[in-house]
Amino acid sequence: MSEIEGIDPNAAPTGTGCVECDELGGWWFHLRRCAQCGHIGCCDSSPAQHATAHWKSSGHPLVQSFEPGEEWFWNYATDALYDSGPELTAPRDHPADQPTPGPAGRVPEDWTRRLNR
Repeated sequence: MSEIEGIDPNAAPTGTGCVECDELGGWWFHLRRCAQCGHIGCCDSSPAQHATAHWKSSGHPLVQSFEPGEEWFWNYATDALYDSGPELTAPRDHPADQPTPGPAGRVPEDWTRRLNR
């Protein structure tokens, strides 16, 4: 997956956490980065599932994990997983001192019961 339509390696990430969760005071489990525009959203296990919502509203199906040490891509439209792909503009993951789940101070004590399965 070196050159794929819908991936813009130059699109910078929109922040270090889920854009919508940050705006609403929410929390996330894992983060996903839109490979076309850089939008950072929370994963489908997170309560709000903002990465999937971004795909549905924008039509951008390709995301990359925004977790440290993970380079895989996912295509929502085809349910395809890619072990690697083009290198996206840094940063390629959230800050190492940002906890998972995150962000610090907003994760409820019973967070494991609130995950989507």
